[in-house]
Amino acid sequence: QRMKRPGSLWGGILLIAGSCIGAGMLGLPIITGIAGFFPSMLMFFCAWAFMTLTGLLMVEVNAWFPHQVNMLSMIEKTLGRGGKALCWVTYLFLFYALLVAYISGSGNLFSTFLSGGFGVQIPIWAGSLFFVIFFGGLVLLGTRKVDLWNRVLMGCKIFFFLSLIWLGVKYIRPTFLLRTNPSTAVFALPILITSFGFHNMIPSLFTYMNRDLKKIRLTIIAGSCFAFLVYIIWEILVLGIVPIGGPGGLIESLKQDREGSQALAMMIRSPWLAFFSQGLAFFAILTSFLAQSLSLVHFLADGFKVKKEKKESIALCLLALIPPLLLSLVYPQLFFKALNFAGGICAVILFGILPILMVWVGRYRKELFSPYEIRGGRWFLVFVACFALFIFFFQISVMVGWTSLPG
Repeated sequence: QRMKRPGSLWGGILLIAGSCIGAGMLGLPIITGIAGFFPSMLMFFCAWAFMTLTGLLMVEVNAWFPHQVNMLSMIEKTLGRGGKALCWVTYLFLFYALLVAYISGSGNLFSTFLSGGFGVQIPIWAGSLFFVIFFGGLVLLGTRKVDLWNRVLMGCKIFFFLSLIWLGVKYIRPTFLLRTNPSTAVFALPILITSFGFHNMIPSLFTYMNRDLKKIRLTIIAGSCFAFLVYIIWEILVLGIVPIGGPGGLIESLKQDREGSQALAMMIRSPWLAFFSQGLAFFAILTSFLAQSLSLVHFLADGFKVKKEKKESIALCLLALIPPLLLSLVYPQLFFKALNFAGGICAVILFGILPILMVWVGRYRKELFSPYEIRGGRWFLVFVACFALFIFFFQISVMVGWTSLPG
C-alpha cells in the first residue's frame, strides 16, 4: 500500500503559527507595554523558548507510539489514570477560560463600536450576550462548515492586520520604544505562555507529516518563530504609538480591560484606523471563539462518549457556551484575567509540567525508546520544570493578592 504523501513544510508552519496567533494577541501590547519594549522582548523570548522546548518534548513522547494518539491517550499510557484525569480537568478549565476571555473581549468591542460609531451606549454584558447568540449558532454547523467559515475569516483577519500596519506605521514614535520599567515585565509571562500554545496540534502534525521527525521538528521551530515575528511587529506598532500614561494610555487601557486595537483607535483619531483596528479585533476574537468553541464541543463529546447527533450537538453547544457566557455577564471585564489564568495555570500544567513528567517517566522509568530525544538529560528536564513551576506559583500569588503590578 502506497504511503500518503506528506504535507508541505509551509503548510505545517502555518498550522503551528495559526494555532498560536489568536485573540490573545490583541492584549499582548497592553499587558507587556508597561514594562517597555525591550524588557517585553526578553519575556517574549523566555515564553517562546519554554513553549518550543516543551513542544519538542511532546514530539519525543508522540514518537513512542507507532499509531496515531491524542494527548489524553499519551498521558494515560505514561502517567496513568490520575494523569489523564488531571489533563481532562485542566483542558476543560483552559477551554472555558479562553472562551470567557473572548466573550468578555467581544462585549467590550461591541460596546466601544456602538458608542463611537453610532453614539449608542450599551453595557458590556449586552455586547457579550449578542455576540454569543449571533455567532454561537455557527458551531452547530459542524466541523467542515466552521472550517470553511474560519478560512474566510482568517483571510479577513490577515487583511485587516496588514492594513492596520500600513496605516499606523507613520504614527510610530521611536522614543516610545525606549521606555523601560523592567520590574513589571514578569507579569506578562502567563499571557505570553498562552500566545505560544500549539501543543494540541502535535498529534495532527504527526499525521500531516507522515511521522517525518526532522520535518516535524523544523515545522515547530519555524512556526513558533513565525508567530514570534508577528507579535514583535504588533508590539512595535502599539507600543510605538500609545503612551504609558494619560487618557487612552497603556495603564488606563489595562484598567479598563481594553486591548491593543482599541487603544490604537482611541489614540489616533482616524476613522480609517478605527475601522481597521476594530475589524482586526472582531475577526481575531471571532476566529478564536469559533475554533475554541468547536474544540470544546468535540472534547465534551469524547469525554462523555456522546454521539454528535442534532439534539446532542445542541446540548453540547449549550454546555460549552452557557458557563463562560454567564461568567462574562456577571463579571464583564475579565479579558486579561481570564487569559492570565489560562496561561499561568492551565497552559503551564498541560503544555509545560505534563510533557516534562511524561518524558521523565517514559525515559527513566519505562525506558521507552524514541528516535528523537532532546539533549540535556535529567538536568534539562529539572530546569524546564522549575521555570514552569515559577510561572504557575507566580500566577497563583497574583490571583490571591500576594503579588501585584507596581503602581
